[in-house]
Amino acid sequence: MMPRTFLLLLLAFAPLTLTTSAQDKAAEDPSIKQRNDDYAARLETHMRRAIMEGYAARAAKAWQRDYSSPESLVKSVQPNRERWRQLLNPPALEKTGPLSRRPHPPVADIQGEWITLPLGDLAAEGILVLPAAASPQSPVPLVIAQHGIGSTPESPFGLPEAAYHSYGRELVKAGFAVLAPFNLRSIPSRNRVERLTRLAGTTLPGIEFSRLQHLLDAVLADPRIAADRVGMWGVSLGGMATMFFTPLEPRIKACVVSAWFNHRLTKMATPDPDYTSFLDTTEEHAFFNGWLTEFSDHDVISLICPRPVLVDHGKKDRIADWRELETEFATARQHYEKLGIAEKIRLHLHEGGHEASTATGVDFMKQWLR
Repeated sequence: MMPRTFLLLLLAFAPLTLTTSAQDKAAEDPSIKQRNDDYAARLETHMRRAIMEGYAARAAKAWQRDYSSPESLVKSVQPNRERWRQLLNPPALEKTGPLSRRPHPPVADIQGEWITLPLGDLAAEGILVLPAAASPQSPVPLVIAQHGIGSTPESPFGLPEAAYHSYGRELVKAGFAVLAPFNLRSIPSRNRVERLTRLAGTTLPGIEFSRLQHLLDAVLADPRIAADRVGMWGVSLGGMATMFFTPLEPRIKACVVSAWFNHRLTKMATPDPDYTSFLDTTEEHAFFNGWLTEFSDHDVISLICPRPVLVDHGKKDRIADWRELETEFATARQHYEKLGIAEKIRLHLHEGGHEASTATGVDFMKQWLR
């Protein structure tokens, strides 16, 4: 007689064995694979059509802009701003200790510090550099320099020939304080954490936005910094942070978006040989529930308006088809033109690649934050 324990084990694993065998057979059956592939293709076409072709009608219902004055525009887009906040859904993090500072060797030559603000089991961290001339009697403007994927808070202070072209150091030379927050930098880690944030009803950019707000609270308490003259300049995913955060943070008075602004509908949903669509990458962290219901890039710009915006993009940067980007920018510019303030929005389309345009960005910040 078969031992009872062995019999129970055999019965327990039998369904799994049968199921696995059935799955293997289905995987080998070309007709079953073809049926699945056909359905997937129909679903993709259906969703792309809904995203692309339905956007104009959705946006027309969602946005009720009033261009009679800058104040009227800000008021009229407030419902959209609230929905934008809900899309990011930043958590209410709480400060649980004082700001700590320590010298940071990579920026020791310009007296840079690594700052840390405890937020429970998290922390807001980054590099802070003040120009030597900063004082309570002569406070200086502050620029938030946000790094992107594969980069670090040190990147804006790196070598002039690198993609960031040392724009952090150039800002300091020009008399700005620079705050370079530390955000999660790798694609695999952002993908993994974003899965968890979705389960919890928030987003990774939402967490990073809350961390930035706490850092700003602490840094702007320094009397050497002019709290009413704050800008933000991000590169690549830092450009995403700049466009995501500026609509929700009124203390940011001007912004530079390098290597991020895009024709968002095609960038996210339509593969094309002329650019890299996020749909064809492993960067699932870049997809947010409800983003393209009403928030293409030109619409997000209207949440920043009437504050000054510089869009900085290289024609050799494959994150976008620069011709489509020009079209998207022209639509974004209309928000400013209708208010008679077109000088506050600018496109710097250069011949380079995925990089920051240091001289152009520094001049822009001088123009609007001095």
